Amino acid sequence: MTQPAACIFGCEGQQLTAAEKQFFKAANPWGFILFARNLTNADQIRALTTDIRQVVGRNVPILIDQEGGRVQRLRAPDWSEWLSPLDHVTQNPDSRSIELRYRIIAAELSALGIDVNCAPMLDIATPDSHEIIENRCFGRDPETVTKMGRAAANGLLAGGVLPIIKHIPGHGRANMDSHFDLPRLDTSLATLQASDFIPFKQLSDLPMAMTAHIIYTDIDPDHCATQSLKVINTIRTDMAFDGLIMTDDLSMKALQGSFADRCAASFGAGCDVVLHCNGVMDEMMQVADATPKLSGKTLARADAALAMRHPPQAFDLKSAKADFTQMMQRAA
Repeated sequence: MTQPAACIFGCEGQQLTAAEKQFFKAANPWGFILFARNLTNADQIRALTTDIRQVVGRNVPILIDQEGGRVQRLRAPDWSEWLSPLDHVTQNPDSRSIELRYRIIAAELSALGIDVNCAPMLDIATPDSHEIIENRCFGRDPETVTKMGRAAANGLLAGGVLPIIKHIPGHGRANMDSHFDLPRLDTSLATLQASDFIPFKQLSDLPMAMTAHIIYTDIDPDHCATQSLKVINTIRTDMAFDGLIMTDDLSMKALQGSFADRCAASFGAGCDVVLHCNGVMDEMMQVADATPKLSGKTLARADAALAMRHPPQAFDLKSAKADFTQMMQRAA
């Protein structure tokens, strides 16, 4: 069997076009990611996820960003609405409420054929945090973020959904939005090791991590984490993370150069898989041309991640939602 390509793609709309089907079958990406533009109702989403898997001929992982709060692609009235993670933990600091929250999220995702969530976010909120990051964090200290991140991951895994920890090695100090700019952090390595790195190190047993498009000048003053051999080596050694490392979106303006250049720099740094989100065919074709097949250690990491996918444990969604509401009301 031909191994998948080391990339994750988005698609343009709510159904695959004939051109997309032809391209995805030939490109055979390792995974796919869905955004609000792809989502209307449960029947449509289930049809889309089924179609995606039929096109590539395997149980391909399908990702989404469903953190809750500002970043959630599935919204009311069909799906649960959530406080931002920071507001949730402020209202109810009991990690059991976070675990139940993400167990409910997992149930809603699994019912649609979505089996990977780009969460938990293990970044630590700081006074310098850009608004794009701050209230998406679980807390302002490594201990709280570690505890809540573990609870979120446990809830997702129990619901048959793989977690992705992000944005490794830590995005909380950045005062710019990497969708538009390239943040530079002059924080010392010793300070990062004593704070920002801790949640990622404590959750290094989880299957996947997403990089930060940030320059950490004390580690590598010339390259952002996604494209830095030094930073990726730090993740592998200091954090002992041996799971699958995927890039944040290659389309973000923090990165420069052609898509071939972005791919080459990311793979050269040691990323296992590149992520391209916007569904633009011309860009995806460039990424596909520059992406190798999974092999060796990268293939082993990808296989190990997918081996952690398990059928959801027995779960009563209706009663769980009622329990969650009571839990949050008692804490308020």
